[in-house]
Amino acid sequence: MPLPASRTPLAELDPAPSLGALDGRYRGAVAPLVDHLSEAALNRARLHVEVEWLIHLVTQEAVPGAPALTEAEQAALRALVVDFDAATVTELAQIEAETVHDVKAIEYFLRRRLADILQRSAQSGQPGDVATRTAALAELIHFACTSEDINNTSYALLVQGAIIEVWLPKAHGLVDQLAAMAGELADVPLLAHTHGQPATPTTMGKELAVLAHRLTRQLRRVERCAYLGKLNGATGTYGAHVEAVPGADWQQVSRTFVEHLGLQWNPLTTQIESHDWQAELYADVARFNRILHNLATDMWTYISMGYFAQVRGQGTVGSSTMPHKVNPIRFENAEANLEVSNALLDVLASTLVTSRLQRDLTDSSMQRNIGTALGHSVLALDNVGRGLAGLDAVPEAMAADLDANWEVLAEPIQSVMRALAARGAEGMSNPYERLKELTRGRRIGQAELVEFVRGLGLPPQEEERLAALTPATYVGLAPELVRHLEQR
Repeated sequence: MPLPASRTPLAELDPAPSLGALDGRYRGAVAPLVDHLSEAALNRARLHVEVEWLIHLVTQEAVPGAPALTEAEQAALRALVVDFDAATVTELAQIEAETVHDVKAIEYFLRRRLADILQRSAQSGQPGDVATRTAALAELIHFACTSEDINNTSYALLVQGAIIEVWLPKAHGLVDQLAAMAGELADVPLLAHTHGQPATPTTMGKELAVLAHRLTRQLRRVERCAYLGKLNGATGTYGAHVEAVPGADWQQVSRTFVEHLGLQWNPLTTQIESHDWQAELYADVARFNRILHNLATDMWTYISMGYFAQVRGQGTVGSSTMPHKVNPIRFENAEANLEVSNALLDVLASTLVTSRLQRDLTDSSMQRNIGTALGHSVLALDNVGRGLAGLDAVPEAMAADLDANWEVLAEPIQSVMRALAARGAEGMSNPYERLKELTRGRRIGQAELVEFVRGLGLPPQEEERLAALTPATYVGLAPELVRHLEQR
């Protein structure tokens, strides 16, 4: 029978169940992003930008004759951002219900608070008519701004904070953890597999180091991101600014304001900041995600091959019916979350760089998904870190596979023969073909390989060296290569 309807719609429960996993099941792992990429965080950032713009206009005397703000009044305005709380969120929602415009709601909220601040200032002895000062300064709130002047700088600050304070520390922690594992396993020999087939041996540490090195390169790109902002009016021409105050150097006022916020000034835009920096950033994060996905699938495979044992006793249930199982769920969950994250990052990067003529609103809806995109990436980082922490290497399993694949030594033997032939040694011709005949399509053991080596007519020193070689010792410079991670 079909699922029966609830007596009480679940949406009416208090608290209401979340629709998305990030705000429900996985809230704990992604909670730090709420301070940066939630709707409340966006309104807090908007309030910050509006406050700083008002203070900037006054302190720079961009509008001659406008009243000044005392240091105490400036501090009180900035305290509105510091003290942003649940009551503020509620009040803003009430105002927006009337304005049906989120940025206008911020403006009206700030006008209310400015009046309160100036009233208290007058009571403490600040000279001047309160009503006159309030009316004059209120007109400088959101002065000559389009909503996008506030939104683009707010989003830049939010994304900057989310990346620098949340995502990068998480990503660096994961890479550090992986690099430490690589160092611990630098000397543990591993049968490599190319195209799924046994190939030249390596070490587990070197293979993990490759992934750590790749992830580090992407972190460097993310760290170099330039967070751009603009404040130049309705179509990027400073039209309203110039008409209102023709004598001001509005480009200088704009540049110093954007830089004061800690952003890089974009001098040429339409109504919107072009978002190219966002597309570049999301592409770099997505590339990091894809490499992390590669790590997750490799670790899953190594676990399935028995090269790693999952630590038991962590209170996890591997299977609801098979008691012996400990499933690699951390890596599987990471794969899924990385795929969701990249789907969103890819559409953000491709959509945000396009806007019809001077403005359309696709970016407004699109940017509200930034938190979800980064949230799934943070959740994946958490899962991979927990997955790696729950592993014990099993060198015996790796050694057993190496010992079962002596044919991988065909490569060094034929390479020695080639080098000897190049130096004019007799009897070393067609080494590849001779090793191919011995090894292709069948397994050989140590005794068979040593017998072959001793029958090649090699110089004694080379013969003894190759006869002593084993799959476990044929790892080249793999252990030494791990040391490159020390230069990260």
